[in-house]
Amino acid sequence: MRNCRTPWERPRFGPEGQLLALFTRMEMLLFCVWALLALNPGPGATEEIFEVSIWPDQALVKLGQSLMINCSTTCPDPGPGGIETYLKKTQVDKGPQWKEFLLEDVTENSVLQCFFSCAGIQKDTSLDITVYQPPEQVILELQPAWVAMDEAFTVKCHVPSVAPLENLTLTLLQGNQELHRKDFMNLAVASQRAEITINVKAQREDDRCNFSCCAELDLSSHGGGLFHSSSAIKVLRIFEFSESPQIWVSSLLEIGMAEAVSCELARVFPAREVMFHMFLGDQELSLFVSWKGDTAWANATVRAMETGDQELSCLVSLGPMEQKTREPVHVYSFPPPILEIEELYPLAGTDINVTCLGHVLTSPSPTLRLKGAPDLPAPGEPAWLLLTTREEDNGRNFSCEASLEVQGQRLSKTTAVQLHVLYKPRLEESDCPGYQTWVKGTEQLLACVPKGNPTPTLVCTWNGVIFNFEVPRKATQNHTGTYCCTASNQLGSVSKDIAVIVRGLDEGISSAIFVIIIVALGVGVITIALYLNYRPCKIERRKLPYRQKEKNKEEESQFAVQQAEKCNAHNC
Repeated sequence: MRNCRTPWERPRFGPEGQLLALFTRMEMLLFCVWALLALNPGPGATEEIFEVSIWPDQALVKLGQSLMINCSTTCPDPGPGGIETYLKKTQVDKGPQWKEFLLEDVTENSVLQCFFSCAGIQKDTSLDITVYQPPEQVILELQPAWVAMDEAFTVKCHVPSVAPLENLTLTLLQGNQELHRKDFMNLAVASQRAEITINVKAQREDDRCNFSCCAELDLSSHGGGLFHSSSAIKVLRIFEFSESPQIWVSSLLEIGMAEAVSCELARVFPAREVMFHMFLGDQELSLFVSWKGDTAWANATVRAMETGDQELSCLVSLGPMEQKTREPVHVYSFPPPILEIEELYPLAGTDINVTCLGHVLTSPSPTLRLKGAPDLPAPGEPAWLLLTTREEDNGRNFSCEASLEVQGQRLSKTTAVQLHVLYKPRLEESDCPGYQTWVKGTEQLLACVPKGNPTPTLVCTWNGVIFNFEVPRKATQNHTGTYCCTASNQLGSVSKDIAVIVRGLDEGISSAIFVIIIVALGVGVITIALYLNYRPCKIERRKLPYRQKEKNKEEESQFAVQQAEKCNAHNC
């Protein structure tokens, strides 16, 4: 390098030399200035050399959390530097060319400035801070929860807190089927809420369908991940309740008596979920509920304990619907009439009184009728009968009928009592024949049934030995003889001899055939005679009078019977 002279050095030349020296000095001065400028770069060169940077280059922070920021420069000897933000910041560390800050409680999006100066020149860079909040709570609403068939219902889904809204997608699902999807990417954030709403018409097949809502927050464009959350499942209920319930009950109830009642609801869905409550006055009834198709009903047994006018009510409910039906009833008291027989077990020939009375709890007094009584008594008066008992009266039923008018309806009740007449045993020919014929070799029983009350016992003996007449036995000639049977009860006894004849099988068959032939011949003769007397013919015949023809028929019948008796007498 050339040395630059100082201006105070004295010149060594003459006037011309001095002028030349002056120009030389000026040239040297200009060269020194150029050299100094070459050795010391100006402001433009410094600006081109240093840089300012910030880390992280993308800032995504969860709502309310903290963020660490590093602001640095390439300037070897930087001047003042740092960050500018309205967020709460704290410098936590620094170096010759960098500074580190902690941002606390970040709650909203912001732009942060990082700056440094170098040789009097300041440079800066910016960082966009994005705050996010995952969709932690997704709320689904069905309005209403129970919907009448063919009516509209609303499905609404909303997320109370989520950010950024433009990265959110909401999807409504019915079961696994997508109903509607909505994103918020192209909407003005300030005017939108994180919600989706649709209206749907209720159909029967929608009953018990599951509805849900899915929220997705996609932060991949901000360097983040995908957040997913779903609502609780809501179950939709569909119903039909278009008719009023009907009560089936008699308008008259007798006090203390069990009476069947029912309440029915038609055109209802779902019928199996219908709830019934029935009351008689303040008394709730125990119900048995049934359903079939779109009809539901409840059966109960009511027992009224107070007389007078009362109300039977039926309350039916299904979901939000409820209807009540009332039916008036009248409770009356009408106990059966009283039938009194002076003696239920009289002896034959005893005089007894039979009386028919109304019960004291019957109001008003009923009209009474006693079966067998000659006259009807006046209303409220008892009916009675004086009876002399006979054997034929044993087992006779007496009835006392009471009739009462209640609320325009005629009611009646009857009490019956059986009379038992006591009498001595009897062995009648019709039930215990004195002459019996057995056929040899066949199973036979001694036919004898005694009459009497109490029922008599029967003992039969044969040749002094008790004979078991209740066991069938094969008839032999040894069974021929006389049997003595005795019937006894508490009132006495009676005996009877029974003659038994055992005949051979051939004898019995021959006798029977002969009798049949004789009867057949007699019938044939009568038929021919009638035909000859009544057939039309060209020859005029004199007709016998009616009485004469009857006489001929009697004579012919007598002849046939006489022939049969002769045959039996000769064992033919």
